[in-house]
Amino acid sequence: MMIELDVQSGKPVYEQLMDKIKELMINEVLQEHNQLPSIRILAQELTINPNTIQKAYKQLESDGFIYTLPGKGNFVAPPNFKNSLKEEEMRNELSKVLAEALYIGIDKSEIYRIIKEISPLAKGGGIHD
Repeated sequence: MMIELDVQSGKPVYEQLMDKIKELMINEVLQEHNQLPSIRILAQELTINPNTIQKAYKQLESDGFIYTLPGKGNFVAPPNFKNSLKEEEMRNELSKVLAEALYIGIDKSEIYRIIKEISPLAKGGGIHD
């Protein structure tokens, strides 16, 4: 699993790790039921505190992106495993961003173009595929 973190960034390391893992899921590098690296191994690879990995994993589990099997490890949750509260939160955030974009003058056709452009990314494709 290729994860690069920017320790100089103002963003907390555990949030960067969560974002990278979600990105790997979206791009289907990590597929449902794939096992994630153990906390200890990932902490050694990234040279960060294991508690940071544990915090990221706990939050990802709380958000419905991964699940834990005691004694076995952490695994990518299937899409239907997602937390409906997280979906509602995402819808609210997206609504706010879209309303602001429209307010500052971004045309609806430009918003549709952006959505069309990123849609293949949700299934592991690239913009130019």
